Amino acid sequence: MSASDAAKKVIPDLPARNGRLMRRATYAAVAVAVVLIAMKSVVFFFTGSVAMLGTLFDSLLDGSASLLNLFAVRAALIPADDEHRFGHGKAEALAGLGQSVFIFGSAGYIVFEAVRRLLNPMPVQNSASGIAVTVFAIVVTLALVAYQRHVVAETRSLAIEADSIHYRGDLLMNLSVIAALVLSGYLGFHWADPVFALVIAGLIGWSAAQIVMNAFNQLMDRELSDEDRERIKTIALEHPEVVNLHDLRTRTSGAHSFIQFHLELDRDITLMAAHRISDEVEMKVMQAFPGAEVIIHQDPAGMEKLTRLQRV
Repeated sequence: MSASDAAKKVIPDLPARNGRLMRRATYAAVAVAVVLIAMKSVVFFFTGSVAMLGTLFDSLLDGSASLLNLFAVRAALIPADDEHRFGHGKAEALAGLGQSVFIFGSAGYIVFEAVRRLLNPMPVQNSASGIAVTVFAIVVTLALVAYQRHVVAETRSLAIEADSIHYRGDLLMNLSVIAALVLSGYLGFHWADPVFALVIAGLIGWSAAQIVMNAFNQLMDRELSDEDRERIKTIALEHPEVVNLHDLRTRTSGAHSFIQFHLELDRDITLMAAHRISDEVEMKVMQAFPGAEVIIHQDPAGMEKLTRLQRV
């Protein structure tokens, strides 16, 4: 039995399970966005709050982004084929970049509306209905974020993580909306509504910047974190027959990781023994990084130093 087969036996049908989790997360996000858009549209009509307008626009963008994620995740989960040997995982990163464009646009519009309201203050009406809907939005969003965090922990999906960033920001935005409605609607501080809207716009812009950075890192094949790389080295060197490790290379594509390295082994062992050791190390790495593709090259111990001297 190969290391890949053994890892699949330890973690049965992992790609299919991750795929189901990711799809369910996208369906849940779209459903939540549709409900919140409908409710916030009605409340904005009655309150006229620019802070509520800001969170409404954010929900509209969340819905668009979640719908985009739904299609991106479906594309990313398509198995590798003859033309895409490493799979289609980078569709998630492209979706993240697409989301960021919409998010930056919404932040700009909210800033424009907030500045206009600062120059021409307007009282907020029906604050109670706005507060009630915002509290409901907080409860629903908390449930969605909790589920998304579970899915990200299991699948390491960039698209779901990007979507979760939106909704985590929504929690702060909704609290800001409640503060704005109370200060403007009940205490007469009309400046509070546009000021909190500006805060919301800043949070939206920050979320977009995080998504762009994550997508850029994935598209540029950035290495896994230092902690993950050290973990890989530790796993490999824990094997009693491994002498050393070099040329560790890692990258991610969607929910999948790709790990490659050279194992230095005793130069006098047989090819069969070297293969066995590599399989054992590969299985341990795959157990620590479920769904990863691991490629190991065996070298006689000391060959790396000798090769460098020959180059010089």
